[in-house]
Amino acid sequence: MRRQWSLKRVSVQLVDCRKTSEMVHSFNCHLGGRGLSSAEAEQHVDEEKKSISETKLLKKHQPRSTGERPYGCDQCGKRFGRSRGLVEHMRIHTGEKPYGCDQCGKTYTKSDHLVSHMRTHTGEKPCCCDQCGKRFAGSGHLASHMRTHTGEKPFGCDQCGKRFTESGNLIRHKRIHTGEKKS
Repeated sequence: MRRQWSLKRVSVQLVDCRKTSEMVHSFNCHLGGRGLSSAEAEQHVDEEKKSISETKLLKKHQPRSTGERPYGCDQCGKRFGRSRGLVEHMRIHTGEKPYGCDQCGKTYTKSDHLVSHMRTHTGEKPCCCDQCGKRFAGSGHLASHMRTHTGEKPFGCDQCGKRFTESGNLIRHKRIHTGEKKS
């Protein structure tokens, strides 16, 4: 199966790849969060001179589409497609949280987690559901919400097979099998 997407001067053919629609949706969501029409969005891209080189895009995308994960954690064995993924992962083991909120002091292991957190202070909700119009501060919250429309339940219990829309609900459910009480 071949899919194609284009973004201004970039046009990339991807083979057997589901990431395509997510990238386009994310970009549309990004621009929609600014309240721009399609024509205004195109002008915005021109004005800001935002262009992505085909080579850079393919290089960044390739490890995800091929499944290649050349970077491995020495402590737990988890593997990553990009070195940045490994660097960010290592902070779990070291406890390092280099990104801090200057308003409340909360710290994060990833810069995008801080960006998402800052929206709790500003009230910004740039991610928009194209089905019902509900807005969210982060793309993860939007992805979780989209499951209410699709009925997808990607998180399954390995003990009884019950499925859930969110990982937190699965974790809570597993306590039934272990007898563990919420701490």
